Amino acid sequence: MSDTPLKCTTRHVRIFSATVDADGELKASADRLTLDLDPDNEFEWDQPVLAKVQQRFTDLVEAAAGSAMNDYNLSRIGTDLEGFIRQLLQAGELRYNLDARVLNYSMGLPRTPDSL
Repeated sequence: MSDTPLKCTTRHVRIFSATVDADGELKASADRLTLDLDPDNEFEWDQPVLAKVQQRFTDLVEAAAGSAMNDYNLSRIGTDLEGFIRQLLQAGELRYNLDARVLNYSMGLPRTPDSL
């Protein structure tokens, strides 16, 4: 495997075929994936919701076991997680971070009491 990890990048999900070393640097790995969730802090993450997304990631990785670790398969996992995050937002389990640097409402306008 090369020294450069494979990666999948969506708006809210980054997946790397790598581990994070003690210095916080990515080290390429042929058999480990690392998830970087919501790097722009667009959402407010409660622990139960974060656990749901992490479990979904684990389930998707386990389902892909035996498949080649390539850009396509990483993209499938990333796209599925992105859709899952959208479902959580639409269900009201996840909220936009209104203190985020940029409010772009990338997954639709926030729910308000008037829109429920």
